Amino acid sequence: MPLDEIAYRILDVLRDNGRVSIAALAEKVGISRANAYTRVESLVHDGVITGFSARIDPAKAGLSIGALVFVTVLPQAWASFRERVLEMPDVEWCAITTGEHDAMMLIRAVDVSGVHEFSTGVIAQLPEVRTVVSVVVLDEVVRRSYLLPSDIPERSAEIPLGMTRWTPASPGRDTLPPR
Repeated sequence: MPLDEIAYRILDVLRDNGRVSIAALAEKVGISRANAYTRVESLVHDGVITGFSARIDPAKAGLSIGALVFVTVLPQAWASFRERVLEMPDVEWCAITTGEHDAMMLIRAVDVSGVHEFSTGVIAQLPEVRTVVSVVVLDEVVRRSYLLPSDIPERSAEIPLGMTRWTPASPGRDTLPPR
């Protein structure tokens, strides 16, 4: 079932303060406490809210290095690769992707040698993995817990869809042959 405006307002308040009381939430959203409680429980039950947790600064918690790890997986090995990644405590986030690589992970480590050990000693050693590319994160410019549809500016439908990276053609290949 699609979410209504009140559900989005509840999510917006909880995004800013997941520890807000039901009474304060109800007041901020403009609904009764009973309605606020019922709606939050419904959002949890429906899987819209998947949990409540504290946001931490990884560096202040002792994990001063972040790295993006791009992985190419053997085609027949997807299921076992996914299962293995779920067991890796270094992985903060992982997604299956399109493009040059099959998966992208955000990992955390105490230092650069931890990134190296994870990349070469853990991921690269998996039989499912064909290639690994690691990129150390120098600065996290934006880190949001989640976005809501109202956060996204409306984009024109006239913007052409297609490639997101452009590489000029080799000399002599910059024009299409006649049809």
